[in-house]
Amino acid sequence: MMKIIKLVSIFFIAINLANLAIAEDIFFENGKKKYNEKKYEESKFLFQRSIVFHPKEHKSYLYLAKIYNLENDRKEEEKNINTVLLLDPINEEANYLLMKIEVKKSNYSKVRELAENFTEICIKLCDNKTLILESLKNLEPKNES
Repeated sequence: MMKIIKLVSIFFIAINLANLAIAEDIFFENGKKKYNEKKYEESKFLFQRSIVFHPKEHKSYLYLAKIYNLENDRKEEEKNINTVLLLDPINEEANYLLMKIEVKKSNYSKVRELAENFTEICIKLCDNKTLILESLKNLEPKNES
């Protein structure tokens, strides 16, 4: 009788764990769908729910950063980008977004450092590095000695 109870308990635990994994995927996928439909509040909620189920999945943080960018919430945007980079240091898009933030802050040395790292990891966004460095040239104070 105890063996049956243990087997039933293990079965229910396995089903619950499978449901959690499915729920996390559903929240992310639905959040992505809402994001693409420009329903940012709904997608933000879904990405946050996805993070509750899977806090180490960097993709939800990246989408949250994009939403916070659209909302002009720089603090939350940067916090989420830094979380992406903590979980996935070679994430090309997060590195690019952080470079853009640092350009806005006029943090020249940080942009140069990020640009060097970006060269090593870029695959799809390599042309954007040139744009960032060009905008940096326009912002750097001229040395008039």
